[in-house]
Amino acid sequence: MMKILVCATLDWWPHDKCDYNQCPWGNSSALNLDLSHPLLAKAIQAFKRLRIRVGGSLQDQVLYDVGNLKAPCHPFRKMKDRLFGFSKGCLHMERWDELNQLFNRTGAVVTFGLNALHGRHRIKDKAMGGDWDSGNAYDLIKYTLSRGHQIDSWEFGNELSGKGIGASVNADLYGKDVITLKNIIDNLYKDSPSKPTVIAPGGFFEKEWYAKFLQVSGSNVVNVVTHHIYNLGAGVDPNLVRKILDPHHLNKVSETFSNLKQTIEKNGPWSVCMGWRIRWCLQQRWSSCFEHICEQLLVLRSTWNGIQVFYLLLPDASPFLRSYAHCSKGRGGITVLLINLSNDTAYIISVQNIKNMKLLVKGKDLNRESSFTRGLKRTVAWVGGKASDEHLTREEYHLTPKDGYLQSQTMVLNGIPVVLTEDKSIPRLDPVHVNVNSPIYIAPLSIAFIVFPNFDAPACA
Repeated sequence: MMKILVCATLDWWPHDKCDYNQCPWGNSSALNLDLSHPLLAKAIQAFKRLRIRVGGSLQDQVLYDVGNLKAPCHPFRKMKDRLFGFSKGCLHMERWDELNQLFNRTGAVVTFGLNALHGRHRIKDKAMGGDWDSGNAYDLIKYTLSRGHQIDSWEFGNELSGKGIGASVNADLYGKDVITLKNIIDNLYKDSPSKPTVIAPGGFFEKEWYAKFLQVSGSNVVNVVTHHIYNLGAGVDPNLVRKILDPHHLNKVSETFSNLKQTIEKNGPWSVCMGWRIRWCLQQRWSSCFEHICEQLLVLRSTWNGIQVFYLLLPDASPFLRSYAHCSKGRGGITVLLINLSNDTAYIISVQNIKNMKLLVKGKDLNRESSFTRGLKRTVAWVGGKASDEHLTREEYHLTPKDGYLQSQTMVLNGIPVVLTEDKSIPRLDPVHVNVNSPIYIAPLSIAFIVFPNFDAPACA
C-alpha cells in the first residue's frame, strides 16, 4: 500500500436512511453523489493523495450489474425485514466508470469493499451460512481491470466479524472465502504490472474470531488487517462531548490495540516471516478512516507507512494534553501535534535550545489563575549551533472552534475562520511563523500542529 495518511469513506446509504429523527445522508453516497460538483474534486485534490474507501454498512447488499448476474439489479429501497432495513441495491457499470473517472482525475487512491454475503442465507439471528458466490465479484474485478481502472486494494465484507452488526460470518468460512478472493485477484492480475492488495476483515475486533480467521487464511493471502472502533458510542449520545474530552475514556481503547497486536503476532506469523507490515484502519462515526498510530507517545520509534513516527513520552504531564510527533512529509524536520482536551487550562511549552533539548510544559488554569510546570523527556538536537538558531522559525497551525462553540461546523485557523473563497475554492491554510525558541501556547479546547523544519532527527533522514 502507498504512503497515504488520510482516508475517507464513500458510503452506500440512500437519501431516505434516517436515524434519531434525522435523515442526514442526502445525496452523498456512491450512487447519488454529484460527481461533477467542482468543490468535490477540489476537496479530494487538496489532500494531494487521498485514499477513498468505497464501502460501508450496505456494501454486503450491493450487486454489480455486470457479467452473468442472475438476480435482478434494482436500487435500494426500504424493507423492514432485510439487513439494516433495506433491500439489495445495484451498482451499474456506467456509474462505476463515472466514479473511477473522478478518482483518476483527482489522484485518489481507491479501496473498494466487496459484497461478502452474496449467495449466503441467514441461519439464525445474525449468523449467515452457505457458500460465498464469488461470481459477481469476479465479474466486477474483471470488468474493472479491462477498463483500466486503478484499484489499490479490495476489501472483503463490512463488519461481519465476531457477532457482527447486522450479520456475521463464521471465521473459518470467512477465512476460506478470503483465500478464494486472493486467488481471483492473482488470476486476473497475473499479467498486470501492479496487483491490488487484499484487505480484511473490516469489522469489530473479537480475539477468538480474528485468531481463527488468521489461522485459516494463512500466509500470502491477507495484506492488510483492518478493524473498526466506535469507542465514543452513537452520535446521539448526550454524553458524547464529555467522552471526547475525557482522556481516561479515550485511553480505554488502547487495550483493544494491544490485544489485536498480540493476536496478529501469535496467529499470523506470516506477518513477521514475510516481512510484511500490518496496518490498522480505524472507522469512527464521521466515516473517516485513518491508519493507526499507537497512543503512547519521543523515545520509542517505529516505521508507520514508510514514515518514521516518534512517540513523545510525557509521563508527568497532564493527561488532557495529548502529544504526538512524526517526520514531516515531503520535507525535512518533524511535526508535533498537540491536543488540549481541557476546557479551562492552557499549556505553555518552553523550548530550550540545547543538544538534548528539554521541553517544559506549564499549565495555567484560566479559572483559578494557578499554574504548574512539568518536564518532558528529551528529543533530538537542532540543526546548527545556538548562535545560528536565533533567526530560525517554526510554523504553527492552531485550530479552534468558531466562537468557542465546540460543536461549531466552522473551524478557525490561527484566528481566521476556514471558509470557502468567493470562487468556492479551498482557502489557503497558512501557518504563523514563530521564533523557534519562543514558548508554545496551547489554548483550551484546541489542536495545534507545530512544524519544526530545522529539527535534526536522524531517523527522518
